[in-house]
Amino acid sequence: MYESRISDARWIAYDIPGNIGWIAFLAGIVLCVVKEPPIMESGTIRLLLLPDMLCGAAMLIAIAELIDERIHKLDRVLPKKRLYRGFGMLALAGLVGGAVSLAALGVAAAAGLAGKAYLLLMCGGGLLCLIFGGLLFREYKEI
Repeated sequence: MYESRISDARWIAYDIPGNIGWIAFLAGIVLCVVKEPPIMESGTIRLLLLPDMLCGAAMLIAIAELIDERIHKLDRVLPKKRLYRGFGMLALAGLVGGAVSLAALGVAAAAGLAGKAYLLLMCGGGLLCLIFGGLLFREYKEI
């Protein structure tokens, strides 16, 4: 079992940007697919969006896990599996998703394609998930 003794104020300070992160990341993916900006003309960027979509799915699984933890009143004391499925997966998906989105942004910039704002949204969202999901993950200590 793992426990966090983080204060409510710090929890909220980490939780809000983390939530903004996964929402921004998923919004960026949806906007790329629905709006089909000029960046989507690149086969490389389309290919890079596949792992981003897997990262988005991982973020959703992590969020579902975190919601389930709240429902079961497990906020501050978690089994190792739940800790890694929740905060661990959120941080890892943010790292990989942000890195892949950054690579796609580089491809778009090199090709001079328009519509890079969606990729920036995904980079920023991934970074927020990595930082704040990771900070919450680190607060848990084995008991």
